[in-house]
Amino acid sequence: MTETTTAVMREETAPTTGRKPRGEYAKSKEKRTAILDAALEVFSQSGYRAGSLREVAERVGMSEAGLLHHFRSKSALLMALLEHRDEMSRSRVDFDIPDGVEALRSLAELARFNAANPGIVELYCVLSAEATAPDHPAHDYFIDRYISVRDSVTRSFQRVADAGRLGDGVDPRRAAVATIALMDGLQVQWLLDPASTDMAEALHDVFRSLIRGYDLVGLENVLDGLDAKVEGASQDSPEDAAATPERDA
Repeated sequence: MTETTTAVMREETAPTTGRKPRGEYAKSKEKRTAILDAALEVFSQSGYRAGSLREVAERVGMSEAGLLHHFRSKSALLMALLEHRDEMSRSRVDFDIPDGVEALRSLAELARFNAANPGIVELYCVLSAEATAPDHPAHDYFIDRYISVRDSVTRSFQRVADAGRLGDGVDPRRAAVATIALMDGLQVQWLLDPASTDMAEALHDVFRSLIRGYDLVGLENVLDGLDAKVEGASQDSPEDAAATPERDA
């Protein structure tokens, strides 16, 4: 038996724990992240149907077979990419906080974050249009996502209404539907001509028209600043100066 054969037999019969070394996990995670970044570029530029796994693999310097080791299929890669996008959104918007106004403010600021990451906006616009076809792998995902987002935004508007701050005649559910439609429309306009609109400010403007005291936080910050100035001035008042013994010349 040759030395090579013996070595192979030792490797095949050696006990395994089923765990990868820590370094391999880190490398695998880095590679998956690189694949997702490449898929974001490919699918946002070419769409899901036209974008190929080969092109994604080439962008990260690996074979298509190597890519399939990390994501078993093209549709699995797509769903992982959409989940990655949702995780980024959830980290910036918490619809469960008691303050509905603050939740809506963070939703507007999410648009500002997206504007700094155009690939995300392109991906969403391209895929949401493609996914209207029932046979698209993301069809059910987008149906469920719209239901979830409508419900979440509605809850935020309802909390605003419960606090007595929603404008007269404004229905929380209809306001939520209109907000989502506005965000989608702003993204298309912005992709066609980035200088045409500021997505975040456009949303803030609409919320100002729907919510009483929407800018109250900003006003409170200004008042806090004025209070600090007044307090500082009072410390240097003539009375304080008179109470301080003069130093020898």
